[in-house]
Amino acid sequence: MRFLPVGPRTVLVELADLDQTLALFDALLADPIEGVAEIVPAARTLMIRMSPGFAADAVLAGQVVARQPAPGTRREEGPIETVEIPVIYSGEDLDDVARLMALTVPEVIAAHQATTWQVAFCGFAPGFAYMTCDDPRFDLPRRPAPRTKIPAGSVALAGRFCGIYPQETPGGWQLIGTTKVPMWDLSRDPPALLRPGVRARFVEGAADFHRSAAIPAPVTEPALTVLSSAFPIVFQDDGRPGQGGQGVSASGALDMGALHRANRAVGNPSNTPALEITLGPVRLRADQPVTLALTGAASASVAGIPQPQGAAFALDAGDELTILPPETGMRSYLALRGGFDIAPVLGSAATDTLAFVGPDPLKPGAVLGCANRPATSVAEPQDQPALPKAGDLVTLPVTLGPRTDWFTPQMVQHFLTQEWLVTPQSSRVGIRLEGAQPMTREDALELPSEGTETGAIQIPHSGQPVLFLADHPLTGGYPVIATLLPQALDLAGQIPPGARIRFTAAQDFVPITPARSA
Repeated sequence: MRFLPVGPRTVLVELADLDQTLALFDALLADPIEGVAEIVPAARTLMIRMSPGFAADAVLAGQVVARQPAPGTRREEGPIETVEIPVIYSGEDLDDVARLMALTVPEVIAAHQATTWQVAFCGFAPGFAYMTCDDPRFDLPRRPAPRTKIPAGSVALAGRFCGIYPQETPGGWQLIGTTKVPMWDLSRDPPALLRPGVRARFVEGAADFHRSAAIPAPVTEPALTVLSSAFPIVFQDDGRPGQGGQGVSASGALDMGALHRANRAVGNPSNTPALEITLGPVRLRADQPVTLALTGAASASVAGIPQPQGAAFALDAGDELTILPPETGMRSYLALRGGFDIAPVLGSAATDTLAFVGPDPLKPGAVLGCANRPATSVAEPQDQPALPKAGDLVTLPVTLGPRTDWFTPQMVQHFLTQEWLVTPQSSRVGIRLEGAQPMTREDALELPSEGTETGAIQIPHSGQPVLFLADHPLTGGYPVIATLLPQALDLAGQIPPGARIRFTAAQDFVPITPARSA
């Protein structure tokens, strides 16, 4: 067992194999450690995230070691939920899978149906379950080159796992069939059909299914109408942490400080959903008297009159609000006194742009209502931090880990000293970086999927880093060389294309040594 640093409140526990990982996961659930907020299981790792006020340190590592089951301990089985999934076996890779397994296509289908598949963990996308079985013949490689689009419902195999893609997405697994049974359905409770511990059996044939029930639109008097917007506008709040068991990451505002300042300015609780506006310009019309506040990168004007940034201002019905592209920064937050009337999904109104969880992005013509929730007195405007612009060099502090040792010391030094350009391909999922000299590795080892934290800096095959932001996938299969410190996340969310980033680390990468029990 190794304890690899991810950040001050997050650690990655590495074990020998999936069985040991799941046995330790069960042990930690049966005998919880104080302060643990969430555990994200994966193929050979557990990512443990601590609550504020608790550290991911040697003491935590010692507590985990004390709960490690004896070698050979089998998972205790309680009541087992088994689902039956009809499949049409027509996958593009079925012939290749048969060749790799040294079977005929009918024998592959028979073996797939004869096996009971158990969900080990979830990740990659909401409702995507990594199912494992006892038949070693299903330990298959990924495709040499991933596909850019895999249809929703595709049944696929790779690396001892079977999975079903819940939505259209890129992927590199071997496709053997399709099912119409929805893996992710917000009309279910819980929405994910396959969750850790659930078992699945596959049968041949088509499936009867019903489409997900739509989230009802609130029926309220219009408060604001979006007249024009250069980019889609999304609702954001503090996000939906704790949904890792269904493969759902937290999402939430990229600049939490700006979100909270906007809400406090109009007297709302700080985590009230607000509009996250990327760049600009944006025009909105007030359909009734409203009180608003704008924080973050941009400033607002009404009829050509500038409004104070970070302070509450009032609009009458018919007034038009203009938000121009900011000179510095990327994102702005517009709060409405009393809050927007928006239906939460899994306890949050945050729009996850990767997982398609939460309200749809807003486009011109969208009409927004006011929830008229209780609000307190408006607050004095707070100081707005300075934000970067294109051409600026931004220094971001990181924790080296968890996979820093996959790179040579010289390459780690290169990562820390080279300036990385922020490219226009960046989004809420992550900042795509470009350096004059890409990162390289001496081997081409493949990393089994493991949990990734917001702020993780992943190194794909291209060698050009990707800095994960709030809508990143819950698990990833490329090595993470370092992870942004939590206090730097707000700044990272405001770095525009054309700016450059340099990473700094206060100490070298060193696995955590567990503290001995007193």
